[in-house]
Amino acid sequence: MVTPTVVFDLDGTLVDSAPDLVATLNIIFARTGLPPVAYDAARNMVGGGARAMIMRGLKAEGRTLDVVQVDRLVSDFIDHYAVHIADRSRPFPGLESALDALAARGCRLAVCTNKLEWLAVRLLDALALSKRFAAICGGDTFGLQKPDPELLRRTIARAGGDAASAVMVGDSIIDVAVAHAAGVPVVAVDFGYSQIPVTELGADRVVSALSALPNAVFDLLRAPRPAQAAQQ
Repeated sequence: MVTPTVVFDLDGTLVDSAPDLVATLNIIFARTGLPPVAYDAARNMVGGGARAMIMRGLKAEGRTLDVVQVDRLVSDFIDHYAVHIADRSRPFPGLESALDALAARGCRLAVCTNKLEWLAVRLLDALALSKRFAAICGGDTFGLQKPDPELLRRTIARAGGDAASAVMVGDSIIDVAVAHAAGVPVVAVDFGYSQIPVTELGADRVVSALSALPNAVFDLLRAPRPAQAAQQ
């Protein structure tokens, strides 16, 4: 059997990073004279990278800025966030046990995120998690972002895996979309940052706790893929 690969989204799936991301958003908004975004609203803006979060925050406040102003906000956001990347961000409960269980059952692990790669590595380094992953790929690694399926395919390949024996784990419609486009089954966690109820995302499995993740992953690995089923 080919070694299975489990590919994780980062923010909202592996790590509860919203506290530091939202704090950064509101700090850079304050510098520009913009009002803060309420935490509960801003939490669900996480997941598309710094620019997407800023644009969502501006839209929520009914504000528009020109490209030069947005570029400056993005630069300021990244500079501040890089220094405060793990002030309050923490792994979701049960993460390390779930990763241990997957590794013990022969899985290689990878990260596929729209975060800049160096920021993803810095966050995982700060939380002593980066060495668990055979590949950590961000939105700048290949010049691609989710939901482009090529980002997921290349992440799997960089980890030494094969899409035919891979599973995606995420928390958003983007994660479900990228997995489906790449022909990879997907597990959605329901404790992340999705603006849509997770049960409506179309994931192959939904879990409410990371302790349930290994069994969900192996259920999907054992299930025939659509191409396999058509041949039977």
